[in-house]
Amino acid sequence: MWVLAGQRAGDNTQSSALAEALGWPYETKRVVYRQTELISNLAFDASLLGRVRSRSDPLEPPWPDLVISTGRRSEPVARWIRRRADRSVTLVHVGRPWRGVGAFDLVVVTPQYPIAAGPCVVQNPLPMHRLTQARLAAAAETWRTRLEHLPRPRIALLAGGNSELFTLDERIAAALARDASALAREAGGSLLVTTSARTPTASADALFTGIAVPSENYRWDRPGATDNPYLGFLALADAFIVTGDSISMLAEACATGRPVHIFDPGRHAANGSADFSAGLRRRFQNFGLARLGRDLRRIHDGLLSRGSAVMLGDPFEGNPPAMRDYLSDTAARVRRLLVAEVQNVNSRLYPLAGST
Repeated sequence: MWVLAGQRAGDNTQSSALAEALGWPYETKRVVYRQTELISNLAFDASLLGRVRSRSDPLEPPWPDLVISTGRRSEPVARWIRRRADRSVTLVHVGRPWRGVGAFDLVVVTPQYPIAAGPCVVQNPLPMHRLTQARLAAAAETWRTRLEHLPRPRIALLAGGNSELFTLDERIAAALARDASALAREAGGSLLVTTSARTPTASADALFTGIAVPSENYRWDRPGATDNPYLGFLALADAFIVTGDSISMLAEACATGRPVHIFDPGRHAANGSADFSAGLRRRFQNFGLARLGRDLRRIHDGLLSRGSAVMLGDPFEGNPPAMRDYLSDTAARVRRLLVAEVQNVNSRLYPLAGST
C-alpha cells in the first residue's frame, strides 16, 4: 500500500490516519509539485508532469495493491500508477475529486463538498484524524504539571487562519480574544491558546494581546516543534473554542467528547468582507462550475444539528453525544473493496475454481 503525501498537512493526516486504521504495511510516497502543476494536471488524466522528480520519492516497481491519495494534485499521480502497474491497483481518494467520482474505486468526502452519495462514495461528518486515547494520555502526562496552575475549567482556543470562507485579520482576531475571554471569565476558568501554521503574524499578535484571563499561550512557528502543546491542550482542556476555518482542529476537538464552541469570523466581518470569496465561488457555481462548491458551513451545520458543537456565544446545554467511529467504518469499507478485488482477480485467473 502506498500513501501519496503532498504539501498540505491536513491532507497527509487524513491519508495516514486511514492507512494506520487499515493495519497493513504501507509506504509514504512524498510528492513535490511544480508551481504549474494545475495546468498539466487538468490537461492530462494520468501523468507525472506536475511532479518535481528530483525532489519526490521514486514511483517504481514493485507496485502496490492500494494507493491512497488526497487532494487535487495527487489525482493524476494515482491514476498514472494504476496505468503503469503490471497488476490491479485499487485507488482510494480522500476529498473532492476533480476528475469525478468514477475515476476512483472509492472516494471519501466530508459535507463541505456537494458530492452525492453513491456505491463508491463514503460520506464522513468530519475529516479523519490520528488522535487516539493513547496519544492523549501520553500528552496529558507531559503537560499536566505545566498547566495545573491555571484555574478550571480550562478552555482550549485553537486558532486557524484565512480561508476561502473566512478572514482572520487583526480586528477579527481581537474579537475572538474578547469573546473567548468572556466565556472563560464567566466560567471562572482560563484559556489554553494556540495558533497554527495558517495564522497570520499580525492576527496572532492581536489575539494574544486581547486575552484578558489567565492563559497559556503558544505561537506556532514550525512543524514538529517539541514544545508544541497542541496535544496537551486537547488532552487537558475541559472545553474548546475552534475557529470555523479549520475542520481538522474541529474534528480533533470533537473527538475528545467535550463541548466545542465554533467561532465564525464571518459574524464579525465588516460589510461581509470575510465572505467575499465564498460569494464569488457561489457565482461561479451558477455558471455550472460545481467543483468550486466548497462550503465549510455545511460541516458546522452538521455539528450544530447533532449537538456536538455550538456557535461561540450560544449556550452549550447537556453533554455532546458520542461521535461515531467513522475512521473504523471507512477502513472497513476499504477492506471490503480489496477483498472484492482479490475475489474478482481470482475468478478471472481461475474461472473453474470451486466447480465439480
